[in-house]
Amino acid sequence: MKKTTTRLADGRELLYYDSRDDAVRDAVDRRPLDPVATSAELRRDPLLGDTVAVASHRQGRIYHPPADECPLCPSRDGRLSEIPAADYDVVVFENRFPSLAGDAGRCEVVCFTSDHDASFADLSPEQVRLVLGAWTDRTAELSQLPGVEQVFCFENRGKEIGVTLGHPHGQIYAYPFVTPRTELMLRSLAAHRERTGGGNLFDDVLAGERADGRRIVLKGEHWTAFVPFAAHWPYEVHLYPNRRVPDLLGLDEDARTEFPHVYLELLRRFDRIFGEGEPRTPYIAGWHQAPFGAADRRDFALHLELFTVRRTSGKLKFLAGSESGMSVFINDVPPETAAQRLREVASQ
Repeated sequence: MKKTTTRLADGRELLYYDSRDDAVRDAVDRRPLDPVATSAELRRDPLLGDTVAVASHRQGRIYHPPADECPLCPSRDGRLSEIPAADYDVVVFENRFPSLAGDAGRCEVVCFTSDHDASFADLSPEQVRLVLGAWTDRTAELSQLPGVEQVFCFENRGKEIGVTLGHPHGQIYAYPFVTPRTELMLRSLAAHRERTGGGNLFDDVLAGERADGRRIVLKGEHWTAFVPFAAHWPYEVHLYPNRRVPDLLGLDEDARTEFPHVYLELLRRFDRIFGEGEPRTPYIAGWHQAPFGAADRRDFALHLELFTVRRTSGKLKFLAGSESGMSVFINDVPPETAAQRLREVASQ
């Protein structure tokens, strides 16, 4: 993997990740851009103790542009985009409309491929390996920024999720605090260790799912995918490396080599669970990594969580009163049923 760093016309950082070591990236951003002006502010809720990012500048971000005006496509045929090059493998750049900026963190965009009409599931294993390398490199680099506590690499796919750009891409958030979801995991981890006299919650959950088997979706030599016992979403899968590591940097070569095959199979099953003729399944996929300053970060288990807001053909799972008002989820699909369906649509 070759990494080339440059700057866009407004000063934002852009990085090319190429599979070929001889790739040359010398294209210059020729757009007449003003410097980026953001209004990101973090406010703490005194009742719940969580943090809200207030970012009014995002109201002006690009919203569902036509394909020939996509800002994530390469700059070709006289049309200038966010990527100055005429083609690329993987690109990461600072978001022009960030939710977090300056002392409030950092937001980056990850373009998985230059092909506007593709999806992550269409990538080759070699392309996925390059994306994994970019995620890992950005986790390492962002962890060194002053004040950054946690890095979250994720992908939103589908208009139903709220995606405003159709080009296959994801994002990376570098938070200056530990997120509420991770705080809950760390709390549960500590309670389990106390209750079991030193046991690791993540290890015990993974071992329990592998022993039970009913919610296993697929097993690899180095990865296991399962529907969690108390899944929040109708179709939700957690993907764990079989050897616990706290973050992407901890994955060994064997796990990195197997990951593209396992993950692509999961995504392709997600596209088949609702039957032929259905639009591609909308989903959110995100890596959960240990906060950098956590005292027990080595006890944390890196894992990917993948879920869809579609509950059955043509119907979405909306977060209504109980979910939105009280954070109590009600799942219409038993996790065992979801796992069985995901096994049924395995690639032949």
